[in-house]
Amino acid sequence: MTKKPGAREDALPAIAEVFREYGYEGASLALIGARTSLGKGSLYHAFPGGKAEMAEAVLAAIGAWFEETVYAPLRDDPDPRAAIRLMLSETDAYFRSGRRVCLVGAFALTEGRDGFADRIAGYFRDWREALAEALIRAGRPAAEADSLAEDAVLTIQGGLVLARALDDPAVFGRMLGRLEERLVSE
Repeated sequence: MTKKPGAREDALPAIAEVFREYGYEGASLALIGARTSLGKGSLYHAFPGGKAEMAEAVLAAIGAWFEETVYAPLRDDPDPRAAIRLMLSETDAYFRSGRRVCLVGAFALTEGRDGFADRIAGYFRDWREALAEALIRAGRPAAEADSLAEDAVLTIQGGLVLARALDDPAVFGRMLGRLEERLVSE
């Protein structure tokens, strides 16, 4: 069976959702195959490195989305406050108002973390650094910007956990509103 062009990329969203639901350890090839409608042979053809390569590809896709949609605007938008508002809006949309687990955060908490440590650390580091740059451009002193950026990433991750734990997406929305007040205030 030949791999259709784009089969790898087409499978990534479904693979990501299996990892979100079952974790890295619990995401079996049978579950991934069922969700992607690809047999084991097709999966190994698209991902010769198996489940580890799938996870790496999913993490790379998440990183690329955040780079394009969140980090680059934070670094490059001439209006840093607008970029911060965009970050919060896109974060809300990406995490489906707190209904969606942060897959990178979930990977950071698993036994398989070490295999993806650089990618996981880069995701959080890049977010913190891009936000700090926007805050500095918005007039915050560097030390304050660094601290606020770190607090923001911590708050978003904690907001996801609390919204999911309470099964109350409104928690996430309230958190983002308070965060906007802290980050965008004059």
